[in-house]
Amino acid sequence: MTDHPSDALVVEDIHMAYGDVRAVNGVSFSVRQGEFFGILGPNGAGKTTTLEISEGLRKPDAGSVRLLGESPWPRNVRLLPRIGVQLQASAFFEKLTAREQLETFGDLYGCPPGRAMEMLEMVGLAEKANTPDNKLSGGQRQRLSIACALVHDPDIVFLDEPTAGLDPQSRRNLWDVLREIKARGKTIIYTTHYMDEAETLCDRVAIMDHGKILALDAPAALVRDLDAATRVSLTPGILPEEEARRLPGAESVDTDEISLTITTRTPAPVLTALAERQALDGLQVRTATLEDVFLELTGREYRA
Repeated sequence: MTDHPSDALVVEDIHMAYGDVRAVNGVSFSVRQGEFFGILGPNGAGKTTTLEISEGLRKPDAGSVRLLGESPWPRNVRLLPRIGVQLQASAFFEKLTAREQLETFGDLYGCPPGRAMEMLEMVGLAEKANTPDNKLSGGQRQRLSIACALVHDPDIVFLDEPTAGLDPQSRRNLWDVLREIKARGKTIIYTTHYMDEAETLCDRVAIMDHGKILALDAPAALVRDLDAATRVSLTPGILPEEEARRLPGAESVDTDEISLTITTRTPAPVLTALAERQALDGLQVRTATLEDVFLELTGREYRA
């Protein structure tokens, strides 16, 4: 894989093993400057190890990494001001307020006065500036952690499951923060278990399992290539089952107490026929999603 001037990160054939476990087994990908790039996979897929090698926190057993045109390992002090890292477990200085946390991190990089408050405003924590970090909610601590990773205005940001364990409202608030980061021209590389999140935020995603990348593309392209059926659901009694089976494009029809569901790979004629029959009450259409792609590639068995 050859470096391109627009690449912020180039990972080439990296390997990492812990004893007999191959955590990363020949992973290669590149991330363009200004891109929002997601790494998805079940527990134990190798996501975090891949991220740590990319950041320069771990040395791979084999392979190479070019981060902003340089090798991040051995620890490259020239890169430190240009990268921001938010780990799965947030660690703050004890007994400091949110503003003091950011001021302390900022001082390490020589950030100008006022930078701490600017970052608190960006992540929606300006009103919590004088609140100790142990008094913040889980979502607020996650936003503070991201602010600490961004306080020195890095070119590229690594985020490891930044929305894990958050309630839906906090998670959506963090989406807005991540969009704001990208709008500032930053490159974002992150891992997540939330397929809807990746589908909404990412320009491209890599789906990993057993230390390998199984697929890499834009979410919409991955969904399109799956060629999955569309399911059109109606309220029971709106349309007789036998008539539903005769609709153009209908492949199968299933009924239960909750709905009548038509499976089709050509939804347009099905929906047109339903509209002609005035059978659209309670209609729901479910097309394939990134979650369907993920399950197709990685399977459905439980991962501890």
